[in-house]
Amino acid sequence: MTAQSEIGSTSMPGATLQFATFRIAEMLLGLELSQVQELMRSQEMARVPLAPVAVEGLINLRGQIVTALDMRRIFGMPPLQNRDILPMNIIISAEGGTVSLLVDEICDVVDVPLAASTQLPANLSAGQRDLLKEVYQLKSGLLLVVDMSRVIASCDH
Repeated sequence: MTAQSEIGSTSMPGATLQFATFRIAEMLLGLELSQVQELMRSQEMARVPLAPVAVEGLINLRGQIVTALDMRRIFGMPPLQNRDILPMNIIISAEGGTVSLLVDEICDVVDVPLAASTQLPANLSAGQRDLLKEVYQLKSGLLLVVDMSRVIASCDH
């Protein structure tokens, strides 16, 4: 991933934030870069009987057992139809420990000016809106910033 400015040169000067970006379906989502530990290709997973629906399984990360959460399920989206496309792993440091987020595609690290903040789109479901903490208008579209504490809390049921 490379850092790039997603806002044109006409943006107002000021403070910026860095986000690691990824896609699930058509949504461009982001996490604060400080939360991201590493990025990985698809990993072999052990299924967990009776686990919440968002828990895809467990992966072994160099001897550490990490829970893998399916971001498509969390955001209420259908599974990928093409079984040949494997999800990517974003390993994050969360309050409860290390977690893997399964996403369709890992994108870039972007610098986003605070001035690019905008309102949540009206076409998101209430459940999706609850999982987000902010939205930024980029040249390429909207960046929806994920609230990891809410994502993890949503997996408990």
